[in-house]
Amino acid sequence: MFGFGRTYVLGLLFGYPSTITGRHLFGVVHLHALVFTGWLVLLIVQTSLIAAHRVKVHRTLGYFGAAWGALMIVVGIALAVNAARAGAAPPGADPYSFLAIPFGDLATFTIFFVAAVVWRNHKERHKRLMVLASAALMTAALARWPGILPLGPLVYYGLTLLFPIAGAIYDRVSRGRVHPAYWWGMAIMIVGVPVRIVLLGSPAWQHAMRSLLG
Repeated sequence: MFGFGRTYVLGLLFGYPSTITGRHLFGVVHLHALVFTGWLVLLIVQTSLIAAHRVKVHRTLGYFGAAWGALMIVVGIALAVNAARAGAAPPGADPYSFLAIPFGDLATFTIFFVAAVVWRNHKERHKRLMVLASAALMTAALARWPGILPLGPLVYYGLTLLFPIAGAIYDRVSRGRVHPAYWWGMAIMIVGVPVRIVLLGSPAWQHAMRSLLG
């Protein structure tokens, strides 16, 4: 909420354009905000149900959660494409080159989300994959913290890694070992950062995105 408070919520309350690019908000932004906020609400509800030992309700609601996660992927892609076509990107970035960032984040989310659905009957693996999927969504908000965006991807993706790191530390303290899902998850997240950076500076990527989506 802090990250998007300045760049979205305040814009709605006070009626001025407050996106990260300084452009006016367009329709799909509001749908994106609703759907992605709903994911976090659903995550809190689902973890609360498990804490209350209401496993049956948790599993039933999980079918809705799977559909909601799929909707997030569709809406996330739609927002990224619309933003590129509108010329929306951080200062100094080409909007089509910048697609490497949201597409990379969505790809990471999708990997963890799909894996969590596949392994939904393996509770220890499932819940950690859901943590990783949700952490993958945090980068956009973290990059909007004051002074963070100009520091570059290494910083805001480094902050994103604090979520699985916290989970791994909790595992180590409470279980005596870190679940492999966290090790694999952090490896995927780390490897994805230089890939995004390479694509950001790649003329071939920019040309491909312009040709495909422009």
